[in-house]
Amino acid sequence: MTESDPKVVLRLYLQFARDALLWKLEGLSEYDIRRPMTPTGTNLLGLVKHATGAELGYFGATFGRPAAGPQLSAVADAEPNADMWATAEESRAQIVEGYRRAWEHADATFDSLELDAVGKVPWWPAGQDDVTLFHALVRVIGDTHRHAGHADIVRELIDGSAGMSENNIGLASGDQAWWENYRDRLEQAAKEAGGRG
Repeated sequence: MTESDPKVVLRLYLQFARDALLWKLEGLSEYDIRRPMTPTGTNLLGLVKHATGAELGYFGATFGRPAAGPQLSAVADAEPNADMWATAEESRAQIVEGYRRAWEHADATFDSLELDAVGKVPWWPAGQDDVTLFHALVRVIGDTHRHAGHADIVRELIDGSAGMSENNIGLASGDQAWWENYRDRLEQAAKEAGGRG
């Protein structure tokens, strides 16, 4: 990539993470996109719902640009982690569409403001709540990529699918036997190292 405009580069990397997060939902049942796959309840659709709230918060309310219409993000009196899972009444289509609308709203903020524009994060402590658009972008890029990584692991636990994106898997090429051998070698190395401790 030869692009030198920082805003263009930041937006590009945010979009990579957005797309990766949604890609992890493709081809899965309603149950599989919702089921908790870790002891803390991490699930694919919940990650998308959480990312929606992050974008609406950091690129909306923070810069005095609240989004119109119903929001999927947690409200002030919601139960803990309400933004990390989807109720049975919240459809996949509703949550994905809400995320795409959050992108549009965020993109409009990027188009309207310079990277040094200052906003106030409503949920940060008073006096420590100032943030530039640059800082907010870097924070949300990091958060979205982190959650895309969570989604990658959750998806692999569900059906064995893994990779960065549809066009860039980012994994060594190997058939099932190769991967089983590879995993066995890692397990053996871990046991040997653990036995020395």
